[in-house]
Amino acid sequence: MVTRTVFMGLAAGLVSLALAGPGGGPSPLEWGAAPLTVDGLPRIVQVAHRGGAREVPENSMSGLTAAYERGTAQVLDLDTRILRDGTVVVLHDATLNRTTNARGPVRALTLRDWRRVRLRPSDAVPGTWRSERPPTVAEVLDRFGGRIVLTLEAKDPGSLDTLAAMIRARRLTRSVVVNSNDPAVARRAHRLGLVSQLWRSAAQLRTDRPERWASFVDILDVDHKAREIDLVRAVRSGVPRVWAHTVNTPGRRDRALALGCDGIVTDAPGRLASAPAASSAPAAPAAPAAPSASSASRAAQRGARPWRA
Repeated sequence: MVTRTVFMGLAAGLVSLALAGPGGGPSPLEWGAAPLTVDGLPRIVQVAHRGGAREVPENSMSGLTAAYERGTAQVLDLDTRILRDGTVVVLHDATLNRTTNARGPVRALTLRDWRRVRLRPSDAVPGTWRSERPPTVAEVLDRFGGRIVLTLEAKDPGSLDTLAAMIRARRLTRSVVVNSNDPAVARRAHRLGLVSQLWRSAAQLRTDRPERWASFVDILDVDHKAREIDLVRAVRSGVPRVWAHTVNTPGRRDRALALGCDGIVTDAPGRLASAPAASSAPAAPAAPAAPSASSASRAAQRGARPWRA
């Protein structure tokens, strides 16, 4: 029997919320006694990959805000890079070329340079989106920390200590997941007291022995294109959660769930949420209620409100 798990809804009308800052300030009102954590996620999870890159501008504050307000995912995923001065920022690529109005390596910039960069929304994303400044990781943590589970893929392993300090300072060690393709980085994240996630490609899964990682990997993120035997081995590895990436059609979602995966990482969370799961696979759970019906409606119609510094 299919069971839908429903999050505790956010209190209606609570739009202006006190966010937890690096100094350990007040917690968001909807936290109650504690923030939303990985331990509180439902059995089947939907993750908005880069915020849901087929539906919103990837790795943008407006895109993440829209994904949060639309309520079609329980986890927001984003990528992190480190600047020359040690600031950790949100961007997927090692260069600015593909998604911004600038060119060159991200690592060459300082925070002052970064604040002059503007994201260039893709024409393939539906809706009308304005160019905006790409966020820093600190800004994302302060906006969403504790309100929804976040996954940060550490594209630069050297940023791990900085990420750990930022997460600990905000009391979000069970609310923010740190992701990597490298088992050694996942082990370091675990030793730093973080929730560790390890993603693996279909080719890597052919020779992986994921049971060796069960003591330090909290979430194993597997390529949905992997062979059935490799996906089943991952599910039976002893790693607490196994999520499949990057799944953008209902049929591929249903295959991953039927093989035992308990999370779907997708660029199209809205599309998958609107397509019922096959009867042989568990249904994706209902998402948390949006802060207000009107804001969610506006986001669905025209994208999120432009984010201003």
